[in-house]
Amino acid sequence: MSSPQPSLNPLRDLSQVLEYHFMVNALLAGSIVAVLAALVGWMMVLRRETFTGHTLAVMAFPGAATAALAGLPAALGYFVFCASGGLAIAALPGSTRSSWRERSASTGAVQAFALAVGFLLVSLYGGVLGDLETLLFGNLLGVSDGEVLLLGVVAIAALALLACMARPLLFASVDPEMAAARGLRVRALSIAFLLLLGLTVAAASQITGVMLVFAVLVAPAASAQCLSARPAASMAIGIASALLIVWLGLAISYFSIYPAGFFIATISFACYLLARLLAIVRARPAAARARSPRPQAQQAQGA
Repeated sequence: MSSPQPSLNPLRDLSQVLEYHFMVNALLAGSIVAVLAALVGWMMVLRRETFTGHTLAVMAFPGAATAALAGLPAALGYFVFCASGGLAIAALPGSTRSSWRERSASTGAVQAFALAVGFLLVSLYGGVLGDLETLLFGNLLGVSDGEVLLLGVVAIAALALLACMARPLLFASVDPEMAAARGLRVRALSIAFLLLLGLTVAAASQITGVMLVFAVLVAPAASAQCLSARPAASMAIGIASALLIVWLGLAISYFSIYPAGFFIATISFACYLLARLLAIVRARPAAARARSPRPQAQQAQGA
């Protein structure tokens, strides 16, 4: 069977991509994860909890090792350990209403413990996990129908939870002291969001792997916040960019010999650099106007 070749006809290329069932599953799973990660990641970046997201991604390692040791699906280990990691970070001192230094220290402690537990479980398993490369870098082209269904159910539940607490969570993220003074349960919101973040990271890790989870969780959200300060517009930009990143990465990978995770991460990084550049270019006229004297002030000085 000859390898697929790209052409100048987008419709023909699209028909080639959709010709195989594994590509359809990859596009469906990637789209689900892109939408979920863009929205939850947007709130994560706003709350300055990207290190927490990285720590929860590391929790997939002991989760996969536990699942292999118990003979269970790896996805179950992902979700159980990532969600438990979110609750553990929320329960530790310094996780809420404290300085960033205290919160990062607590998060780092959880990450170190998770890596140690993962190493112990791999040793008990009797060797290196057979799908270690998939664990680290994902296998988007190997997603089954059942995994697509599971991702869809998790995404619907997670987005429903996010929609229910979106407004109070946004208020508590921007000004936690004022939110607490207005009677909002800031700690409960923080715990709920960390649990939601854990489920999102578990879903994204199955697609991009532990090492590349930030490609869909951080970069689209950070790019969107560079381009717009309005929450609704910024979230829409994040969703659109995440979908574009996943679709382009899969399409390019289909016509090449290189893995989809590489292209997804590379395109994600390029989009972030472009967004930062556009933000700098847009900020220059405003900065120039701020430095120049106002016309009224000039007239008053002339008088």
